[in-house]
Amino acid sequence: MRKDLRQAGLFILQTSEKNSKKTYILASLRKRKNPFSYQFLCLLLLITTIFQTNCQSENSSVVNQINIREVTDDLGRRVQLPAKIERAVSLAPNLTEIAFAVGSGDRLIGVTSFCDYPFEARKIQKIGDTLNPNIENIVALKPQIVLVSTASQIENFTKILDRQQIAYFVTNPNSLEDIYKSIYQIGKIFGSDDKANEVVNELKRRVASVESRTNTGKNTKVFLQISNESLYTIGKESFLTDLIRRAGGVSVTEVVATAYPKISLETALAYQPEAIILSDSEDNREPNAVFKNSPAVKNGKVFKINADLLSRPGPRIVDGLEQIAKVLHPESF
Repeated sequence: MRKDLRQAGLFILQTSEKNSKKTYILASLRKRKNPFSYQFLCLLLLITTIFQTNCQSENSSVVNQINIREVTDDLGRRVQLPAKIERAVSLAPNLTEIAFAVGSGDRLIGVTSFCDYPFEARKIQKIGDTLNPNIENIVALKPQIVLVSTASQIENFTKILDRQQIAYFVTNPNSLEDIYKSIYQIGKIFGSDDKANEVVNELKRRVASVESRTNTGKNTKVFLQISNESLYTIGKESFLTDLIRRAGGVSVTEVVATAYPKISLETALAYQPEAIILSDSEDNREPNAVFKNSPAVKNGKVFKINADLLSRPGPRIVDGLEQIAKVLHPESF
């Protein structure tokens, strides 16, 4: 066709191809007595080229917008993510457990040294501990998203993540409902919404079963001891305060400000708990001596529960709830 056009005294200024159709802009090569015609054709070529370039740029922009989605974290931050997450780093054991629970553990390329459950998590590359992750290792892994447990954890390296254009998503659960929300959120990030719904529905079923057994009208006064030597416990902002209530107890520190306050011995002496729950760890195997004359110690109501079940706001928190309920109300189980 080009040969035929040349023979006809025409040449192709611009071509475009769309839906298998070609559009030709033709101009006469025959002698012109008016030079304006030639200038006009050159201008037409320039305008056509610019128009097609702009269209391609706009189409590319539309495609990019389609491939980007937005999620909101617990700080109210709007986080932009690619349509599909294939590479993620978890900076907390509970988030690692949630990722596996919603069927997306294989997307984790980096976790903390504390991420030991499920067993498969131990095989993933370690990037430091929860409070002091190695930012260089995280950046080298080139994750699409970094999952963070609390706002305080990100203060030291958030600017570096921003400079590297690495997205991070912050969760900060203060109740059992918030933990459900975290599971929904992680499921949404990985595109595992259905599995997240399935996990939460099963947890809610188990929680309802516990509450039906512990709704006796008598709430046991509970002191939850996180550490012995430095007497840390739970306050009104801790999800464990909610957990004790659902298990048929009431935390004697439920009105104390913050999530995990350190209390004085004088304050602790006045609580006189009926039951003491120890978050079982090497430095927390016995109740603090200040409680030696409390009803809990005198009546042998001191209970140890696996620290991981109490400290990780993920799916296994309901295991912790069931254990608390059984020690507070053994007659109901």
